[in-house]
Amino acid sequence: MTSENRNMIVAIVMSMAVLLAWQYFSGIPQMEAQRQAQQQTAQQSQQAAAPAAPGAPSDASAPAPAAVATKALTREEALARTPRVAIDTPSVTGSVSLRGGRIDDLSLKNYRETVQPNSPIIVLLSPSGGPNPFYAEFGWVAASGSNVKLPAPDALWTAPEGAKLTTETPLTLTYDNGEGQVFRRTLSIDANYMFHVVDEVENNGSAAVALHPFALVSRHGTPHTLGYYILHEGLIGVTSEGGLHEIKYKDIADRKTETFNSTGGWLGITDKYWAATVIPDSAEKVQARFSAAQNGTDLTYQTDFLGDAVTVEPGAKATRDGRLFAGAKVVRLVDGYQAQYNIDRFDRLIDWGWFYFITKPLFVVIDWIYHLVGNFGIAILVVTVLIKGIFFPLANKSYASMAKMKAVQPEIQALRERYGDDRTKLQQEMMEIYKKEKINPIAGCLPILIQIPVFFALYKTLFVTIEMRHAPFFGWIKDLSAPDPTTLFNLFGLIPWDPSQVPMIGHFLMLGIWPIIMGCTMWAQMKLNPAPPDPTQKMIFDWMPLIFTFMLASFASGLVIYWAWNNTLSVLQQSVIMRRNGVKVELWDNLKSTLRLGRKKAGTG
Repeated sequence: MTSENRNMIVAIVMSMAVLLAWQYFSGIPQMEAQRQAQQQTAQQSQQAAAPAAPGAPSDASAPAPAAVATKALTREEALARTPRVAIDTPSVTGSVSLRGGRIDDLSLKNYRETVQPNSPIIVLLSPSGGPNPFYAEFGWVAASGSNVKLPAPDALWTAPEGAKLTTETPLTLTYDNGEGQVFRRTLSIDANYMFHVVDEVENNGSAAVALHPFALVSRHGTPHTLGYYILHEGLIGVTSEGGLHEIKYKDIADRKTETFNSTGGWLGITDKYWAATVIPDSAEKVQARFSAAQNGTDLTYQTDFLGDAVTVEPGAKATRDGRLFAGAKVVRLVDGYQAQYNIDRFDRLIDWGWFYFITKPLFVVIDWIYHLVGNFGIAILVVTVLIKGIFFPLANKSYASMAKMKAVQPEIQALRERYGDDRTKLQQEMMEIYKKEKINPIAGCLPILIQIPVFFALYKTLFVTIEMRHAPFFGWIKDLSAPDPTTLFNLFGLIPWDPSQVPMIGHFLMLGIWPIIMGCTMWAQMKLNPAPPDPTQKMIFDWMPLIFTFMLASFASGLVIYWAWNNTLSVLQQSVIMRRNGVKVELWDNLKSTLRLGRKKAGTG
């Protein structure tokens, strides 16, 4: 295969791959996200009131679900319906409902909805009856044959007067069933997002009672998701029996219930950057369940675990403790909780993907450099240089081989003229030249192949890690995880018009400054090499930078900055290697030729 044909095939494959990947990962999800947003708006007035019963073995009876709320309330109205105890820590604010003892009101102080400093803080958990109910609950389920009166989801617990849950002051709730059993729930929280919940039952009655401890996370209604294939949003957990579970809303809606036995583990519901998960003790044997149930006209999604039965003799007490993580999926916090509480694979709460072994180490390096330089954009540039350094020996051989191939192009051209249509003889003579000059014909593909896994690993890192969310670079780039907000089609903000609102093609028109810079660097890299003699190949190579410019315009700006910087380094590296091998650097000649051709066409027109 000639170098020109090989390059043409690589160009076609790369172009098709990017086009298909962009359509699959970006175009289709954007349309699906718009459809889901419209559907969610239509359903927003339908809110469920209470969770489905936690999963239970056959020898236990579970409380029946409460009725669906008949009137939609605002979040403030739903909060005001029940007496509450405030939660206030450096990281979160909210309240615990004394009606049911639920943790159903939680907002994250350190994160806002947009990059604007006065935008609302992120609301994570919300009560039943209001918009988007999402909450956690702990408690007991009676074992089969036990008729003990348990605190129902609407039972009113009591708290000390003036109580508040802070990092220094735990909160103890009490419920007396009037039949000899007293239930106590003690909640504490650290400075970040981990709650510790201890449920205690004191049996002052005359007969033993048998109970199963449970914990659940419940979400009413199908939430709006981004819909990207590379991102998991939905039910998630790790069990000793089934390993990592990532179940999308539509899948559990079809399957209804999935149950696993586990020792320890964790399970919950995750968004892109936020999650709520319940965590039993690492040595506790539980039955873990993922489920979806019809509640009125909407679906309720739930993850719960149920522990083995505990028998409480008269005059005795029993306690069970668990944990609730509810907050931002900060890498250092999630990793720290995994180590501190021995939580099995808790770091998989962050969707590192199949290339976990590349994606997470890449983030660790970027994050470490960020703490040195104070800017994630600069950290990405530094990491790009490091990656170039790591792969320098391989790239050096590749570019050196490419330089040698350029040096023998006059001989190759002479062979083509000599043998004409005798392809077999031509290939034999070309291979003799390659062998004599120690040229590897496929070496030119290696720089492209090397970049692909790093490109996707960086894309994943920028996309899923909350550390990159709203991380600024310089100038107009306020969020490296979002596309460049500028666009050529309104002259970068000089014209008061939003091209993204144009039907069907609006997202193609959001062509910002950094994607254009990236396209220019790619064009320069293409022009570093002599123009292919074949017109078809030349056309493909001429159009590739423009295609990539439009395709990458909708990607995270941090990724586009990486690609532009990587192209620039590649141009410099290849130029130095070509000079060392005695090959003329034709970048400026090709650029001048292109400009002259453009002027001739303009003059002809």
